[in-house]
Amino acid sequence: MSQRILVVDDEPHIRHVICFAIERAGLACATARNGAEAMMAFRRGHIDLIVLDIGMPEMDGLDVCCQILFLSARDEEIDRVLGLEIGGDDYVTKPFSPRELVARVKAILKRTGGDVRRENSLAAGRISLDRGGRSVRFGDIPVALTALEFSILETLIARPELVFSREQLMEAAYGPGIYVADRTIDSHIRNIRAKFSAAGAPGVIVTVHGIGFQLSPDAEGKA
Repeated sequence: MSQRILVVDDEPHIRHVICFAIERAGLACATARNGAEAMMAFRRGHIDLIVLDIGMPEMDGLDVCCQILFLSARDEEIDRVLGLEIGGDDYVTKPFSPRELVARVKAILKRTGGDVRRENSLAAGRISLDRGGRSVRFGDIPVALTALEFSILETLIARPELVFSREQLMEAAYGPGIYVADRTIDSHIRNIRAKFSAAGAPGVIVTVHGIGFQLSPDAEGKA
């Protein structure tokens, strides 16, 4: 399968020029017109590299970059994508040469092994999470989670050493720019705890008062 490049720019002509050059180089190209579309494309997966415009209306490129770094950091892949202070691997100013841009894209893909995508599964002790199948198990026992609960657990299990605020979990579950009451996250956490408790793993998520929530170290390895 060809490596897939996501081109994000609010100008149709620039998207066309970049994609034309990328496809001539034998790579696959997907496009997004703004930051929100870029985030949706990234969450769907199968993106090897992103060419991202900074100056976009509403959600600009810097905001998109920070959001993507947050998602990548959950898998401890941040070293693969972190280069400049804004979180990118390279920086090209407009006007640019499409040929030079493609050369830089190929250099980044070669440096990263052509794969900056997330692993398809996560595990912490007896808890396992399969992203492709959207399934969760505690040992041999399946734990049925809703889509939002799955996203929250995915965030916690990917970085069990971190404490996540309600705002971070809200973004992980609902995406950027969506605001719900803080207590909505509390409700999702209660549901996840109850479902794991029924599977024999009480206290799978701990509350760190004044900060947020964390995967319980005790819950990783024993019921």
